[in-house]
Amino acid sequence: MAGIYIHIPFCKQACYYCDFHFSTSLKKKNELISCLIKEIEIRKEELGNAIIETIYFGGGTPSLLSTKEIELLVNAVYQNHNVVENPEITLEANPDDLSEEKIIELSKSPINRLSIGVQSFFEKDLKLMNRAHNANEAKKCLQIANQYFNNISVDLIYGIPDCTNEQWQENIATVLAFNIPHISSYALTVEEKTPLASFIKKGIIKNVDDEKAQEQFNILIDELDKANFVHYETSNFGKEGFFSKNNSAYWLGKPYLGIGPSAHSFSGNQRSWNVRNNSKYIKTVHKNELPIEREILSKTDRYNEYIMTGLRTIWGVSLSKIKNDFGAHFVEYLENQSKKYIQQELLYLENQILKTTKKGKFLSDGIASDLFMLH
Repeated sequence: MAGIYIHIPFCKQACYYCDFHFSTSLKKKNELISCLIKEIEIRKEELGNAIIETIYFGGGTPSLLSTKEIELLVNAVYQNHNVVENPEITLEANPDDLSEEKIIELSKSPINRLSIGVQSFFEKDLKLMNRAHNANEAKKCLQIANQYFNNISVDLIYGIPDCTNEQWQENIATVLAFNIPHISSYALTVEEKTPLASFIKKGIIKNVDDEKAQEQFNILIDELDKANFVHYETSNFGKEGFFSKNNSAYWLGKPYLGIGPSAHSFSGNQRSWNVRNNSKYIKTVHKNELPIEREILSKTDRYNEYIMTGLRTIWGVSLSKIKNDFGAHFVEYLENQSKKYIQQELLYLENQILKTTKKGKFLSDGIASDLFMLH
């Protein structure tokens, strides 16, 4: 089984915290869509005979596409790949794009899962992040989407400056009131060369507080646990039967093909990524060439990748898998490196599977990097 990710590099406006690849000019949209279709055709042999079980439209803002444009891209996948009978087909969407008319159109299209970028229900937070929607639009779109889709995910951001723990709890409660079955939640992160980084440096916006972010992460875990969500990956919470198949595939090391400028692909022993430039991407694909760089992963790279992804999930890191895939030396190394984290109650070993404790979840990426094998 494998997945296809399609990157739509367009946005109405730039969110201050975002460092993903996008353009606020839609002039090249039609040309880019035809190149996405062409790239799907050019790379049709790349996954071998793997069957596609997920198609994911990410961005950028994929909800800027018309339903007809989405269908063209989905059809291109079907024409060039073997697809399971009922694939998970997700569209990332912003509330300001999801009018009732658009939601109804999408419900009649191949899209069967919406991932809605709400981030917060407080106007001050939305303005601080320069989001294009307001709180009322967010609530209205969730109310309507619920009538036409049963598989909906909502994105929330915690650790926003001046967002109190009480307001954060209200954000969570608001999502739960709509009976949404999946929530993805991320700490506000200050990425270099973003407007947010510049505003913090100039003192226009307060810096993020890691301690407060950790408090709000723990509140999120507790509230969603009470609501019977499974915390199946550091940033992802789902009701039983509603885990994101696309997200789970990344964490479980399944192969995927990334289509579009800046999109990444993974084949198990190779990682590749497309150029982060719309014009260069279009120019290259027009010549029937791929604007791509590739990297063969060494055994150590693959071990490190497994540690990073495994520790983020409820499935953890299997010592027997490490022994089978990488050798006894890697198991010995991992056991030695993880001892101090087990003593600090940040990790625990159960049935030869290493997992993070509740206390360790927020720190999982930092812990993982300390368990990496150096080249």
